[in-house]
Parts: sequence; C-alpha cells; structure tokens
Amino acid sequence: MTVLTNRQATARSPQVEAPRSIGMIVKAYIALTKPRIIELLLITTLPVMFLAAGGLPPLWTSVAVMVFGTLSAGSANALNCYVDRDIDQKMRRTRRRPLARHQVSPRGALIFGIVLGILSTAGLWVTTNWLAAVLSLAAILFYVLVYSMILKRRTAQNIVWGGIAGCMPVMIGWAGITERLDWAPLVLFGVVFFWTPPHTWTLAMRYKEDYAAAKVPMLPVVATERRVVLESIAYTWATVLCSLALWPVAGTTLFYPAVAAVLGVMCLWEVHRLLARLNAGKTGVDLRPMRFFHWSNAYLALLFLAVAIDPLLA
Repeated sequence: MTVLTNRQATARSPQVEAPRSIGMIVKAYIALTKPRIIELLLITTLPVMFLAAGGLPPLWTSVAVMVFGTLSAGSANALNCYVDRDIDQKMRRTRRRPLARHQVSPRGALIFGIVLGILSTAGLWVTTNWLAAVLSLAAILFYVLVYSMILKRRTAQNIVWGGIAGCMPVMIGWAGITERLDWAPLVLFGVVFFWTPPHTWTLAMRYKEDYAAAKVPMLPVVATERRVVLESIAYTWATVLCSLALWPVAGTTLFYPAVAAVLGVMCLWEVHRLLARLNAGKTGVDLRPMRFFHWSNAYLALLFLAVAIDPLLA
C-alpha cells in the first residue's frame, strides 16, 4: 500500500474552507443587501420628506423612515440574491456576491431576507403609519415576486416595469410624513420610473456578454445598439419633462425648476452624445455607455438634493 505524503493527501482530498470570523460572516450578510443600491434609494427618500413637511421634517420620523427603509431595501436585495444565485455565478459583475462565492448558504440568505422584511414592515407600522408600512411591503413583494421571479428572465421590458419597486421610496417617504399620498410624490415616482431604464440599459450595454451568458434578455442583449440608444433618449426626455412638472404640481420656488432644467439639459446632452458616437461608427465599449450611467447617478442625486433644498427657501 502506498503511503501518501501530507502534501499529496492535501492535494487529493477535497478542499475544506477555512473557518471564517464573525466579522467576515457579518460582512457577507451586509453585502447581500447591496449597500450601494440602498444608498441610491435613500437619496430619493429623505428629500421627499423635506418636500412633504414643507421644510425640516420631524427628526424621529425621518430617522425611522430611513432606518426601516434601509431594512426594507436590504430585504428585497437579499431575496433577489437568493432568487438570482444561479445567474450571479455566470456574470463577471455579480460573481463576487456572497451566494455566488458560497459565503452564505441559500437558506441563510432566504431567512435573512424574510426577517429583514418583517422587521422593516413592523417597524414602519409602529413608528410611522400603516400606509408607509404597506407601501414598503408592496415594494419588497413586487421586486422579488414580479421583477426577480417573473419579468427579469422572460422579457426585455423587465427593468421598465420591474423598476417600479425602485420608485416606491418616494411614496414611502411622503406617506411617512403626511400619512397620505398626493400628486407631488406621484410626479417624483414618475421621474424615477422614467430614469431607471436608460440608467440600467447603459450598464447592460457595458456588460452585454454577462447578461447573454446568463440568458437574461436585457434590451441590449436582444436589440440593436441603435434601438437601445433611441429608447434611452426617449426615456431621458420623459425623465426631464416629468421632473419639471413638479414645479407647478408642488408649488416650488424658482430654485427647483432652474436646477432641474440645468441638470436636464446636461443629461440630455450626455444621452444624445451616445447617438452621435453611434452615428460616427462607434460600437461596443467605444460608445462609452458607462459615461451616461455614471452621469445619470449624479443627475438623480442632484435633482433630489434640489427637492430637499427648495422648501427651505420658501
């Protein structure tokens, strides 16, 4: 009988993952919530509370909405990671997520997402009102059941209608302050709704091969670059026009429409530059779609900053 050396035995035996520290486990679970996406959602939540309050909103209500809103978004994102764990392994952009790297078990991620959802809904109900809690729960269910489980893998319109979940924070923020809905949050809902497709499509243009490998029919995978760019232009125009509608609807000062107009012109300039590069024969990464993607992030953040500042000037 041949006796294996320690090195040979180690090479032939299954690799055993080294024990992980509590800090590493906590970090993995936090990563499941997609903190960078949560930041973007909170950027649209807090300014709406300023608008709803006509100035500085009540401190503890604002804190409650932000804290439990964070848990709500974290729940939706964690459950999305659970649903998408198979395709996340196939995409370069997502293969480092905790489930794709087996840092968290699917069962652990599922339980974690459900617990966050329960805590966020109950927390909003107790600290704010039933309407904010119901809207928060509806956002979680829509993102997981409608977008992640139905739309994402079946239609190129996935992000158009699936993006509704990302529009809900403006409604939740407004409801948290006023305990009702109104036209102003509906206008801002529309801004985020129209903003989401071109923002996501330009990212998908950059990672087109990833989505194709995962068989996710994002528009850039199933349509020509020209169609993607033209639709992005149309949605960007709708975003800008919708943003200007807040002025008469909410009765803002001239500060908001001035800022919205300047930001809108800059955003339209960037998206039309995509078409110009396409007409010049550029394609693929040479179209520089990530330039518009990054600018669209800045556009939304600055626009909602103007939403927060305007009532302080009235």
